[in-house]
Amino acid sequence: MKNRKDIPKRKTAKVAPTRSTRARTAGGKKLNPEVMASAEQQALEGLKQRTEEGHIKAGRTPPSRQSPGRRAGDRIVDDSIRDVAAVTEDEKLLQQPGPRIDFTRTDPWRVMRIMGEFIEGFDTLASVDKAVTIFGSARIGPDDPHYVAAMETARLLAEAGFAVITGAGPGIMEAGNKGARLGGGRSIGCNIELPFEQGANPYVDTLVNFRYFFVRKTMFIKYSVAFVIFPGGFGTLDELFEALTLIQTGKIYRFPVILFGRYYWAGLLRWLQARVLSEGKISEGDLDLMLVTDDPTEAVAAIISAYKSLGKTGGEQYEDVEEGIRDAKKK
Repeated sequence: MKNRKDIPKRKTAKVAPTRSTRARTAGGKKLNPEVMASAEQQALEGLKQRTEEGHIKAGRTPPSRQSPGRRAGDRIVDDSIRDVAAVTEDEKLLQQPGPRIDFTRTDPWRVMRIMGEFIEGFDTLASVDKAVTIFGSARIGPDDPHYVAAMETARLLAEAGFAVITGAGPGIMEAGNKGARLGGGRSIGCNIELPFEQGANPYVDTLVNFRYFFVRKTMFIKYSVAFVIFPGGFGTLDELFEALTLIQTGKIYRFPVILFGRYYWAGLLRWLQARVLSEGKISEGDLDLMLVTDDPTEAVAAIISAYKSLGKTGGEQYEDVEEGIRDAKKK
């Protein structure tokens, strides 16, 4: 009989100790369906709050808080016992189709509506020779320095013969449209359908309403010769990086992208240099696609210079404007 010590011990597989995942949301929470749903709801509520804040600071009641006027013959429907969620056309487009859906709710029919929206935008803005789009936060009021700077930038652009395009909402958008009107230029607003009514600011002369974000974004690019990006949130960043991507890939050229507000953009630019550029995700020249300034006259001068370099006729009419800008800088 073998000694117990001579019997080889059975090897058991080592099981790696379980540990909780380190993956977290940018806000520090574990990602699960409940957290995602809550974040989406909070994001929508935050967007509504920021949009309403811009109207309130400008001394207006937000359209989403106004009672809609009732016309004679309108049928009153009591929705108080139902949970009715507003669904935008963008949301419908991105949803997976269900079974046995009516043809007018299917993607082929929706493509026709998208075509119609493109046609309406092109038709309304066909007479726009040159324009500059101004982006930025909807939540700031007239007493904010960036509101004042956006209004001054738009005024100078209008006096130089440029139309000004914005998203038609409050805040920086309102400042851009107001400045365009003060400068005697064309003030254009491209409004977007949201789950709540955003409402156009009162300084828009030409208003185009869009259901689809990508159609609206096409109008910004097609009719603009430059973007001026004031401090803003995700929507502002979206427009910024889309323009940079189009320039980087050769879709548009000599298209100034101006970041207004050195302090606000400093952190993003440091990250692009220290992380994105250092790891070779972008090239060094990509950083030179953006101009950073705190001066409306510098922003306008850069736009005028880039526009003249396109070789279009009528450049001589800007010489006096540029001279005035240089004089303003000396003061």
